[in-house]
Amino acid sequence: MSLKNDKFPSSAAFDAINSALTGSDADRKDAIKQGNAVFAFVLKNAAGETAEWHIDLKNKGEVGKGLGEKPTVTLLLSDADFASLVAGKANAQRLFMSGKLKVKGDVMKATKLDPILKKAQTKAKL
Repeated sequence: MSLKNDKFPSSAAFDAINSALTGSDADRKDAIKQGNAVFAFVLKNAAGETAEWHIDLKNKGEVGKGLGEKPTVTLLLSDADFASLVAGKANAQRLFMSGKLKVKGDVMKATKLDPILKKAQTKAKL
């Protein structure tokens, strides 16, 4: 099942993150140990539409559509900014400070997401 949404080009990254998590049991367990949270993403495209995905690094170690079960932290940003973030072209702190990234919930947990996104960088071709 693909997590990609054609209206959100950067959503292909969720497939890459999922394959990075499910590719190796050791990688998944390591990611759960590092993350220990449910990360929800609300992306907004150029047309003003929004869509939601989540990365469960608390229980299952998987990626899915929707906000997931009781997200620890929710990140709200544009599709283009998410693409830059996953590609390593943008810095999450700079996006946050400039108001392009909004965080709801445990802000400190959001910092745990960086290593997981870095793993996906090698697999995502955005």
